Amino acid sequence: MPSTVLGGRYTVQDKIGTGGMAIVYRGLDNVLGRTVAIKTMLPQYAADHSFAARFKQEAQAAAALQSPYIVGVYDWGKDGDTYYIIMEYLHGTDLKSGIRKHGALDCRKVAQIGSQISQALSVAHRHDIIHRDIKPQNIMVQPDGNIKVMDFGIARAKNSHLTTDNNVLGTAHYVSPEQTQGKILGPTSDIYSLGIVMYEAATGRVPFEGDDAISVALKQVNEQPVAPSQINPRVDQQLESIILKCMQKDPAARFQSADELSRVLRDYLAGRMSAVADATSVMGVSGNTGDTTQTMHMATPLIPAANRPSANGSGRNSSSAIESATDQAAKRAKKQRNIMLITMGVIVAAAIAIFAAWQLFGNQASQMQKVPNLLNLTQEQAVQQITNTKFFEVGSIKEEYSNSVEQGKVIDQDPNSSKTAPQGTKINLVISKGAEPASKVTVPDLSNMTPAEAEAALSAVGLKAQAGESVHSNDIQNGHIAAQTPAAGSTAKEGDTVTYQISLGADEVPVPALQGATLENAKSSLATLGLTVGDVSYDYSSSVPSGCIISASPTGSVPKGTAIDLKVSNGPKPPANTNNKPNTSNSDTTTPPDTKKPGSDSSSPNPDGN
Repeated sequence: MPSTVLGGRYTVQDKIGTGGMAIVYRGLDNVLGRTVAIKTMLPQYAADHSFAARFKQEAQAAAALQSPYIVGVYDWGKDGDTYYIIMEYLHGTDLKSGIRKHGALDCRKVAQIGSQISQALSVAHRHDIIHRDIKPQNIMVQPDGNIKVMDFGIARAKNSHLTTDNNVLGTAHYVSPEQTQGKILGPTSDIYSLGIVMYEAATGRVPFEGDDAISVALKQVNEQPVAPSQINPRVDQQLESIILKCMQKDPAARFQSADELSRVLRDYLAGRMSAVADATSVMGVSGNTGDTTQTMHMATPLIPAANRPSANGSGRNSSSAIESATDQAAKRAKKQRNIMLITMGVIVAAAIAIFAAWQLFGNQASQMQKVPNLLNLTQEQAVQQITNTKFFEVGSIKEEYSNSVEQGKVIDQDPNSSKTAPQGTKINLVISKGAEPASKVTVPDLSNMTPAEAEAALSAVGLKAQAGESVHSNDIQNGHIAAQTPAAGSTAKEGDTVTYQISLGADEVPVPALQGATLENAKSSLATLGLTVGDVSYDYSSSVPSGCIISASPTGSVPKGTAIDLKVSNGPKPPANTNNKPNTSNSDTTTPPDTKKPGSDSSSPNPDGN
C-alpha cells in the first residue's frame, strides 16, 4: 500500500494506525501539497456490499460536519478494490494516552474537554448523526489543548435504513445501557458515553471494570457507579453532579441534548453554580426509594383544662393551693434537672463519638498522601523520588518490552498517580526493556507474483511490501514481480520492508541494417543496442566486399540480449580450374561458363592459324 496513489491524487506513505475495520496511513495530497490522513477499509469488509454502502454513506455524512472540534473529512472514494477516506492529519495525543500518563485531570480541564466534545456532538446530532463510539481513544488532544473528535467510522445517520440492526458496537467501557441491549439509539446515548469519558478524566479510571466485554456491558445496565469524589476527593460536587446526570441509566433522566450539556458546562466554567444546581437537580423521587426528605413540625402541647388554675380560686383553700404549687415547682425542677443531665450525657457521648471518629478516620486521613507520578522517569530517579517522600516504599521492580517508552524508564506503576494511599504503601514499578526485538523470518520468493499476491505473502510472515521502480524482463510477463530486495530465502526481521520491482515485459529493440558493414562495426552496433553476436558464418559474394556482412538473422524488433547470427562475405567465388587440362570432375560446379566462340578450333589460338 505505501507509495500507492489513490484516486490519481493521494500518495500513501507510512502506516500510523490500525483499527478493527480500517488501516490509517499518513499521506500526501499531491494537488494541494498538504499532509493528510488516509483511512482505508480492510479488504474483508470491502467485499461486503452492505458494509461498503455504509462506508460510503458515513463518509458523505461525516464530510458535512463542520466544527473546530471535529476532525475534518476532505474526500472519499474507491480505487480498484480499495475504499478510502481522506481526513485532516492531526498532531497531538489521544485523551486515553494522556490520562494513562498524567492520571486524573483537574476539574476545570475536565469541564473544558467535556464542553468541546458536547459542542462537536451538537453539530453531529443536528445532522441526525449519532457517533456511537465516544471514548478517550477517539478524542485527540492537540498541542494547543483543544480537542478534536475523531472516527465516525461506526457512526449512524438516524434516517438511514442501515441503522436498524441490533449490533452492539463501540467499546464496552463506554457504551450506554441501551446500546448494550441493542436498542435504537439517540443523542442521549452519546451523552452517556461522554459522561463516562468525563468520569475517567476526573478520576483516572473507568467506572465499570470486568474480565471481559460482556461482564462490563452487564454492569453498564445493572450497576450504579461509585461517586467520582469517592475516588478522587478533589472532584467538586457540581462537576460530579453533571457527570452523574450524564450517566443515568434511564435516557430520559440524562441531559436531553448536547446543547443542554454544553450550556451547563459553560455555566460551571463561569462559576454560575446555582444554574448548575438547577440543571442537575433530581425532578422526581421514586416512592419506594426511601430517599424522600420529610419536614417534621413540633407542636406545643396544650395544658389540660382540668389542671388550669381557677379564675377566682374557688374550691381550694390557700394552703392546699400553696402546697400544690410547691409540689409542682419541685417536680418541674426535678424534670428540668433530669432533662439537663440527659442532655449533658448526650453531649458527652457525642463528643466521645466525635473524638473516636477523629482518632479513627482523621488520623487515617492525615496518614494518606497522593501517590507521585513516576511515569517516564528512569528507574534510579523513580526509586529516589519514592525514597525522598519518606512516606511510601519501593515495591517490586520488573521489566517489560515497550515500543513507546525508551529503555530504562518507568512505563507503569501500582498504585497509579491518580490515587491516594496510606503511609508505608509499596509502589511497584514496571521498567521498559525497550522495543521488543523483532522475530527473524525467511523472505518469500515473489517471482512472477502479482503485487497483491506479493503483499499477501509478505504480510503472512510479518513483512511489509513496497513497490520499487518497474523494470523490463524477457522472462516475466508484464505486471508481475520481476525482482526483489532482499533476495528470496534470505533472513529479515519481522516488520522489515521488502521492495519489489514489477516487470514491464521484454525490452525490444530493432535489429539494425548491417549489410555491407564490416564485422567489427556490426559487433559494435549490436552491442550498443544491447544485442549480442550469435553464429558467424562465411560465404562467397560477388556483390559484398570480403570481410563485410552479407546478412543478419533475425531481423525486425527483438528483445534486448538476443543473439544475432551474421553471414560474412569471402568476396567473389574463385574459378574452379586455372590450368589448360581438361577438368574431368563432374562434381565441380564452380567452373565458369565457356567463353569460346562457336566453330573455333580449340588447338589454334586464332581462326587463321597464325
